[in-house]
Amino acid sequence: MASIQIRKYKDEDAETVKEIFTLGMSEHVPSSFMHLLKQPPTQMVLMCTFCALLTSSKSFLLPVLAVTLVLAAARQLVVYMFNKYIDTSLKKDLDNITGTYLEQKDSCFWVAEYDGRVVGTVACLPNENAPACLELKRASVCRSHRRMGIAKALCRTVADFTRDRGYAAVILYTSTVQTDAQKLYEHMGYEKIREFLIPEFIGKLMNFTLIEYRLDLQRDTQNN
Repeated sequence: MASIQIRKYKDEDAETVKEIFTLGMSEHVPSSFMHLLKQPPTQMVLMCTFCALLTSSKSFLLPVLAVTLVLAAARQLVVYMFNKYIDTSLKKDLDNITGTYLEQKDSCFWVAEYDGRVVGTVACLPNENAPACLELKRASVCRSHRRMGIAKALCRTVADFTRDRGYAAVILYTSTVQTDAQKLYEHMGYEKIREFLIPEFIGKLMNFTLIEYRLDLQRDTQNN
């Protein structure tokens, strides 16, 4: 049976890493769209649009078409938000992983290999707002290789790296729609610290919430 190997990133991994990141982020579009539909303002717009057109046109078809168009526009808004984030990330740290993570102090980027194929990624670097912590970033595993313990192995790699360098904790940020990630982090001992809206206009419009988690390494060591 093939084994999982966690190793440091190499330049030849670049395209695979970008693909894993892009596909992983794109998976959250459907759940984010459903999150948007559950928001009271969205439901009010849909209801008012339907009722207003039904009353004014005396036709059932027109309001149905109008609501369909509003839903399509809402989904495109979600797609735009994720595509913008993906594009920004690919142009920033993921465009120069070696320079961003491997050549900087207390930073690193790892990939997970399964049967010689890169199927997962994770990284960490110092957090600007929490000097005593390293921040876990870019955690992603191919859909075809989930439920195999790869994500846990990647998270443990970051925790060990952080502990070895004398930092007190690992922090990370995930979104309210990433329920599987939340379950994983909480299972591994991370505690939810706070929730906050994405500061951009679209994030506020969608009521898209980010969650900050923290793993206290001293307590984690005692529990183990």
